[in-house]
Amino acid sequence: MRVVTTVTALALLARASAYSPEGRGGRRAFLSAAARSTAAAVSVSLPRRALADDGELEQVYFGAGCFWHVQHEFILAERNILNRKDSELTSLTGYAGGTQADKGKVCYHNFNSIADYGKMGHGEVVGMSIPTSKVGDFAKEYFALFNERGERADPMDRGGEYRSLLGLPGGRSHPMFSEVEAAASRKDMTLEDGKGNDGDTLGKRMVYVYDSNKFPFYQAEFYHQYHNDFLTPAYGKAYNDLANSAFDDGRIKITGCPDKVNTTSTMNDTLRSSEPTILTAVGVGTMVMLVALAYVLYKRPSYLYMPLYDDFDDKNSDVVTEDYETEMVEDRELS
Repeated sequence: MRVVTTVTALALLARASAYSPEGRGGRRAFLSAAARSTAAAVSVSLPRRALADDGELEQVYFGAGCFWHVQHEFILAERNILNRKDSELTSLTGYAGGTQADKGKVCYHNFNSIADYGKMGHGEVVGMSIPTSKVGDFAKEYFALFNERGERADPMDRGGEYRSLLGLPGGRSHPMFSEVEAAASRKDMTLEDGKGNDGDTLGKRMVYVYDSNKFPFYQAEFYHQYHNDFLTPAYGKAYNDLANSAFDDGRIKITGCPDKVNTTSTMNDTLRSSEPTILTAVGVGTMVMLVALAYVLYKRPSYLYMPLYDDFDDKNSDVVTEDYETEMVEDRELS
């Protein structure tokens, strides 16, 4: 069964990597996505951990172009501002700001257009659970991501999927919103109410503000978590491996989207339990046809028999020759 799962994953990976949306930057051609995971979850909630010195936690999200770089910066912020250990980190890549979800899931671009986040109006974001009192500090970290022109770090990625946005419970009515405004003002950037399915913010020095209660965060696939970014040198294996530990302890969830998961430790058990669903991803009919073809090639029934060179021997060759000569003699006598 493990072999079947591997073959299935490779098949989906090849199909997903063939998708190349028009107008994407270089990282789009590089991406590959793969095996389908288990059943969908409705708007994946970020982990709420009872951490010492954190106070009351709430879920917020920030987006500024490609979410790989943004996640790395907020992981650093969690460590520096909240003194969190690796097992306590909550920043995860995801999608938000759209008005639709496909049976509770939102997915990255994939060959079959399953719950495509771009088509449903979502943007790439990083969601996290932080104390209400620290929202202002994290807003400062967010606006530090923009350059002196108020632009995101990766202007080559364009479109509504890469717009600048942030989500707070209550949106502008959030108790710490004045600190968010102050952080934006220091970069001479404006804050606009997001209505959902909003366009790109490139060249506008603005950020959309969403009420995260109305526009929830949807966790991205496993293969998008703790990913290296093309803007900077690789973040290192220790950083990349944080995805495995976060999956093992439940901070990263199975989304139900086409995905590629490094099968280590607890992940093996999760994938084994989800193999029927993974098989469904490529279609039961396709698998049946492949199995039937393998059986036919193995058994080689007579009606499909295609003799190979080694199947001939001298005896069979003689028989064929004798029969042919007998027929020729009979034809002459009749004539």
